[in-house]
Amino acid sequence: MSKVFVLDTEKRPLLPIHSAQARQLLRNKKAAVYRRFPFTIILKELRPESPVTSLRLKLDPGAKITGIALVNDTTGEVVFASELKHRGFAIRDSLTSRRQLRRSRRNRKTRYRKPRFLNRTRPNGWLAPSLQSRVENIKTWVKRLGKLAPIKAISQELVRFDMQLMRNPEIQGKEYQQGTLVGYETREYLLEKWGRQCAYCGVKDVPLQIEHVHPRAKGGSNSITNLTLSCEKCNTKKGTKDIKDFLKKDPNKLQKILAQAKRPLADAAAVNTTRFTLLNALKETGLPVETGSGGLTKFNRSQQNLPKTHWIDAACVGKSTPILNIKGVKTLLITANGHGTRQMAGTDKFGFPTRHRSNKQIHYGFSTGDIVKAVVTNGKKIGKYLGRVLCRATGSFDIATSSGRVAGISHKYCSAIHKKDGYNYAF
Repeated sequence: MSKVFVLDTEKRPLLPIHSAQARQLLRNKKAAVYRRFPFTIILKELRPESPVTSLRLKLDPGAKITGIALVNDTTGEVVFASELKHRGFAIRDSLTSRRQLRRSRRNRKTRYRKPRFLNRTRPNGWLAPSLQSRVENIKTWVKRLGKLAPIKAISQELVRFDMQLMRNPEIQGKEYQQGTLVGYETREYLLEKWGRQCAYCGVKDVPLQIEHVHPRAKGGSNSITNLTLSCEKCNTKKGTKDIKDFLKKDPNKLQKILAQAKRPLADAAAVNTTRFTLLNALKETGLPVETGSGGLTKFNRSQQNLPKTHWIDAACVGKSTPILNIKGVKTLLITANGHGTRQMAGTDKFGFPTRHRSNKQIHYGFSTGDIVKAVVTNGKKIGKYLGRVLCRATGSFDIATSSGRVAGISHKYCSAIHKKDGYNYAF
């Protein structure tokens, strides 16, 4: 069972405790709920002599999901595990949409305006907003967990995919000075790119072989764009045939494989671009930061026969990894949603304004996105409702529960459980 974070009366983080012990403290009124996600209690008495064992925060940064784990280096126990889903690609799409709308409006309203370009300067270390958001999300959770648990060290997976070596396996000398883990890099990247299944028959959970889309015997290269994964049966059956001859009876699959093989390395590029920015941000915390490679992470996980998940990968990062105890760990799933929009005029798909938004975000003490509990005692909707609230200026709220949306709940019946913080939570 995942542990519960504990703070003393001075908000000093103590060693996380078992959930049964936390329930007993709450039942005896010796503690109160401090935070719902992640669940934290605060003691009503000062305990300066309580033993505090240092924990290590371990991170496995990813383009879409980052694994987070808190590990006790002494016992190997994983006291907290979560998976943080980024919104980088949503930011990219929003920026693209905004650019298109502005360009359309300028063409309509200021047709003869002189074009402007090169009128923005970017500071050193600038990252695209979609990439910067990934770094900021991780920094936010490192800071939050640092206030809830006695973290004394951080581990980060720094090297994952070697882009140069995968694109050009023959690179050497001055052209290439930072390549590592070539065998692991290629295979692990292909496993993620092709969904850990055979590209030809789609079979999973079998040994997969690296296969050339265009055979080496007919001039194919070892570039990552010419490699795929196949099971032994399909690899033997294809042999040295050209893929167009091998899949001539299935043109749809042929087009799909050729398109997938040439797909840009967007996910790997996002991880590689942000890794040193994140490393510098972690060093600014003042804690010792350990870095590890993707190959070492996989080795640690394989040695202990652990399943592959984002948070387990995080727990296996670095040389400091002990024999892990993951029994009963419950993963907190965190999704970055942002804090809404400041856009005052809503538009249709053509960029024309269709509605006006109010700049007032808080109504009767509630804001859209808060997690509330409503106990309705009168009317047609008597009952208890728990979920995220959609606020209106009239005071009639909607609550999105696990069973669906409930409309027309008065603010008088609502009490806040967790104020919105830009993230959504699930188990």
